Amino acid sequence: MELGSILHFLEGRTILVTGATGFLAKIFVEKILRVQPNVKKLYLLLRAKDSESAAQRFRNEIIGKDLFKLLKENQGPKFNSFVSEKLTLVPGDISKEGLNLKESILEEEICNQTDVIVNLAATTKFDERYDVALGINTLGVKHVLSFAKKCIQLKVLVHVSTAYVCGERGGLILEDPHRYGVSLNGVPGLDIDMEKKLVEEKLNQFQAQGTTEHDIEVAMKDLGMERATKYGWPNTYVFTKAMGEMLVETFKENMSVVIVRPTIVTSTFREPFPGWVEGLRTIDSIVVAYGKGKLTSFMADLDAVFDVIPADMVVNAIIVAMMAHANQPNDNIIYHVGSSIRNPITYRTFRDYNLRYFTKKPLINKDGKSIKVGNITVFSNIASFRRYMFICYMLPLKGLEVANSILCQYFQGIYTDLNRKISTVMRLIDLYLPYLFFNGIFDDMNTQKLLLAVKQEGVEVNLFYFDPKIIDWEDYFMNIHIPGIFKYALKF
Repeated sequence: MELGSILHFLEGRTILVTGATGFLAKIFVEKILRVQPNVKKLYLLLRAKDSESAAQRFRNEIIGKDLFKLLKENQGPKFNSFVSEKLTLVPGDISKEGLNLKESILEEEICNQTDVIVNLAATTKFDERYDVALGINTLGVKHVLSFAKKCIQLKVLVHVSTAYVCGERGGLILEDPHRYGVSLNGVPGLDIDMEKKLVEEKLNQFQAQGTTEHDIEVAMKDLGMERATKYGWPNTYVFTKAMGEMLVETFKENMSVVIVRPTIVTSTFREPFPGWVEGLRTIDSIVVAYGKGKLTSFMADLDAVFDVIPADMVVNAIIVAMMAHANQPNDNIIYHVGSSIRNPITYRTFRDYNLRYFTKKPLINKDGKSIKVGNITVFSNIASFRRYMFICYMLPLKGLEVANSILCQYFQGIYTDLNRKISTVMRLIDLYLPYLFFNGIFDDMNTQKLLLAVKQEGVEVNLFYFDPKIIDWEDYFMNIHIPGIFKYALKF
């Protein structure tokens, strides 16, 4: 594989970005604007009913973020005019056919000018409503592919998926669309059209029965988890993302399409500055719960690999893959972007980093006192964990409930706090259990070939870095990622 200058490739290009308010999408947009201000245009597809709503989302959820402070400094007083020139907001919705574009003139313009489409639209909630996840993560892919076929200048479409479309299988997970049930032909009984019909029938049934919106939400969440489990996936998110990949294979035809599968995406490693993160992403909920003293026991295989990759590395891989496969319609390639082969870290090490960090820099509670943390009691199987929780927490909670009732709510504060801690632990266990015992390792031979091509070019290797070997995990977690969670995600 030979690459020219990536910056030269980006110059004068027009790129359509879906899911523009998402975590990776914002980093992608910022990177392109900062390193190649001579990009022609970025169309940002935002889920919005009209231009005014799109503009409001853009101000609040994209350009107003700390992420863009370096770009603002670089552009100075020209920043607003630069952004207006380079970015065009596109109100729409990928869960609808035709992306639900509101302005036909704008649609025609996009179809005539777009060189690259990067599909970053997704809902990443593990237990998302099935109708929502199916609409965005699965059917949305089909709608993007259909739209892409109308783009007469299109050179490549990059679809961003997740490495965990493999389900709960272990061992070496290959960069192969025909393995691990990610090919539609490899999943007996699964029919995406029937899944869509099932959802529609359920929603119609609820409407006819006058079911409350809350009950519909609960039922849709339950349905998603049920369907995922039925076909071999641990949650609604990875199940619907896997079906999205199936539709790529089915509908890509002669388009140049690349699938990028990141593992667990964490805060930025280097650019535009270290530690930027938005919201609590996957394992960060556990970090926060532990630091706040709400997590004293958990379940995990401490020797399992904890496959994480900083967000800026994922974005760099997307940009390089975008260039490498422009006008390559016969390519059917997948890139795993992770660290489990090249620079693995285990849950044991991750646990130790957290203990050291919060011992050295404890959080402060509402009373102004330092929150003390200690070693988490870690269980290697569900039976021992449930026994521990019953004896140490459930029984005392029940006794406290009785005493609280007899003594006119005298112990209400203690009861509420204990109940909250138990609920936090059980919720985290339910969501993350499949990954805390995951024993898969993600093959990255394709990604390594891509990285080698960048290194051979030489000049831009430090600008579009995505080699996990350069990460010192101790420095990253202790000095970048954990501080970043509280500075940017929580503003604690």
